[in-house]
Amino acid sequence: MPVPWEALIPFGLVTAMFGAAGTLLNVSKRAQNQGKAPRYHVDSWEEMMMDRDRRLTGHARKQTSDPQAPEGFDTSSVWYTERAQ
Repeated sequence: MPVPWEALIPFGLVTAMFGAAGTLLNVSKRAQNQGKAPRYHVDSWEEMMMDRDRRLTGHARKQTSDPQAPEGFDTSSVWYTERAQ
């Protein structure tokens, strides 16, 4: 059975485009997470800690070892802005 060689060029192009799109998506996600892999299966405790880190440092993936919280940290909680149900 002969091989349709003219069909290999479009197949190669489609394969290369899927590979390029996947690579660019991975690079974009890592760039948004400061070079770290994205987080999956995050539970409520981890969400709370990520929110705390975001309020302390400005980014959910950064952490600080400074024992003193920055100015305004005590009033930047979501607790004060939630409505009672």
